[in-house]
Amino acid sequence: MSQQETLLRILELARWAPSGDNTQPWRFEICGDLRVAVHGLDTSDWCVYDFRGHPSHMAHGALLETMRIAASDEGLKMRWCLREGQAQNAPIYDVEFERDGNITSDPLVSCIRRRVVQRRPMRTTPLTLSQREALANAAGDDYEVDFLERLPQRWAVARVLWGSAYLRLICREAYEVHRRIIEWGVQHSEDRIPEAAVGVDAATAKLMRWAMGDWKRVSFFNRYLMGTVAPRIQLDLIPALACAAHIVIKPRSGLDTAADFVALGCAMQRVWLTAAHMGLHMQPEMTPVIFRWYARTGDPISRQAEVESGVRDVARAFETLLGISESDPVGFFCRIGVSRGPTARSLRLPIDDLMRQRAG
Repeated sequence: MSQQETLLRILELARWAPSGDNTQPWRFEICGDLRVAVHGLDTSDWCVYDFRGHPSHMAHGALLETMRIAASDEGLKMRWCLREGQAQNAPIYDVEFERDGNITSDPLVSCIRRRVVQRRPMRTTPLTLSQREALANAAGDDYEVDFLERLPQRWAVARVLWGSAYLRLICREAYEVHRRIIEWGVQHSEDRIPEAAVGVDAATAKLMRWAMGDWKRVSFFNRYLMGTVAPRIQLDLIPALACAAHIVIKPRSGLDTAADFVALGCAMQRVWLTAAHMGLHMQPEMTPVIFRWYARTGDPISRQAEVESGVRDVARAFETLLGISESDPVGFFCRIGVSRGPTARSLRLPIDDLMRQRAG
């Protein structure tokens, strides 16, 4: 068995790592025996949610952590470093594997493919103490993990999400993203979010598809026909209540560099895979986190004044919810619970489409 075949098996599994809107912001280059270069991409030029490319950096971290876990199944240990001299929007991660007789297969290997986003309602059965401890331990010592579990807390989360979802739906820049990342009329999608996995009922999906064909339609529906109400009820209000808990991952130091966000992505993926290993589902709730990043750095998010001021309001409400100050870092926010697995999901591009030819 060749080393290249081993690497391809690792990459075949690792490509199932999560990324925002299933953008898969990476390409692989096999550089020699047990060496891979991961060419990171960034969608900040067209995706308003990819604040300074940091959500893409988190996806890179999730990929690298998934590669490490997949490598354990081959008896390999892995180390990686960020190649110097690369642009922040096009980082390259140099990855090396080494055989190690002491390496055993990580139990999370079996969860890599079945980890999935659950956008539908989940049971409100509380997490057990052992589940909370496992999730907190999975994040590692560099992160604090908080749980918002009680019904009043979930209602408070729902109020924050209700406000952030309104901005998400009236923002022209967000509309341009939404029309690009949904694949209508399908159960599965290799490079987008399939309609059936969005989380709305068939009638709402049909109306959304028609309205999103033109910004003027969206604007008219939002202004005169309460067009934001049905999506917010189905995508934000009900899910916020119908779950066991909301989870916050907070770095104990800061979130200052791209490397900090890569490390955060590693922790996020460990938590997510640990949840899957315990039979739990998760759904990221990153809109208030990202809006807060915009508000606290002063970066403009939209040409619409209502959106700009609204983002600041969401940031304040989110900080009140979490009991934090403006300067306290927040890295990841999600909901978690037990449910049947979704019948629709995002797939991944074939491994051949993710490979780059070695330069020279």
